[in-house]
Amino acid sequence: MSTSTTSAPPGAQDQPPARAAPRRGKRVPARTGWRRALRRDWQLYSLAILPLLFFLVFRYLPMIGNVIAFRRFEPGGSLFGEQWVGLRYVRMFLSDPTFWQVFRNTLWLGGLTLVFCFPIPIVLALLLNEVRRRSLKRFVQSVSYLPHFLSIVIVAGITMQMLASDGPVNHVLGLLGHDPVRFIQEPGWFRTVYVGSEIWQTAGWGTILYLAALTTIDEDLYEAARIDGAGRWRQIWHVTLPGIRPTMITLLILNVGTFMAVGFEKVLLLYNPLTYPTADVISTYVYRSGVESNSFSYAAAIGLFEAVIGLVLITSANTLSRRTVGTSLW
Repeated sequence: MSTSTTSAPPGAQDQPPARAAPRRGKRVPARTGWRRALRRDWQLYSLAILPLLFFLVFRYLPMIGNVIAFRRFEPGGSLFGEQWVGLRYVRMFLSDPTFWQVFRNTLWLGGLTLVFCFPIPIVLALLLNEVRRRSLKRFVQSVSYLPHFLSIVIVAGITMQMLASDGPVNHVLGLLGHDPVRFIQEPGWFRTVYVGSEIWQTAGWGTILYLAALTTIDEDLYEAARIDGAGRWRQIWHVTLPGIRPTMITLLILNVGTFMAVGFEKVLLLYNPLTYPTADVISTYVYRSGVESNSFSYAAAIGLFEAVIGLVLITSANTLSRRTVGTSLW
């Protein structure tokens, strides 16, 4: 008894089974997705309310007062000035030789602070990253970033006491056979004193950011570099520094943005009339012109000029960074 079988056509068994067409879901509108995320994570979004209010009240609303840079303002009069004067106050400070001296001092202090205070945390983080004893590493970290938690008044007071004519530094110089040096009274020493105190106060805190960035580098990259025969210096140059480059670029852009805003509080606490030729910066000059001399419109014009320069610097640094290394803030 024979049974008949139906043979499939040639090539039919080689064809893969047909797949069902994927079902396309409905696209959720962006507005609906944002509302859904807000309802789901409203506790996290609520944490941003106070910071936003802070920036709104103390950063953005005061910008309205810049209008008095173009109007004559008199204390006790209208909040936005009495009379429109145009660019009168801008021409005044541009033709004032004292302003250009202050401008040069700001460039000097800002440039020295950027040159010395920016790379030192990177170097300190790289050195701490090589320390294998955790106890020593934690001790150095704690000692280095402790000055960050001191107020600027305390830092300035410690600096002035250390560098006083009868302070510890001059006492050591006397033991070495040198005459006492008036660090606080001599204009030539002010920039060194300011930058040194800034390094002491900020280096340890900046190191924390780079140490956190170092933890994100893949250990396999170091292993591959060792297999290729790279030593510690080669590993730092080709693995470590490229790994923390985004953090470095971000902090550099932020530092460039505050290039003109040299620390007002510290300069105000450390300087005196004897050191005005090298210590007086735009922020302290604005303070003396606006608050002490009641020239609020003139001070507002100088402050607006400083803000415009800062905006140009941070925009230029961000654009240059995006085009050269591909990392930027926006």
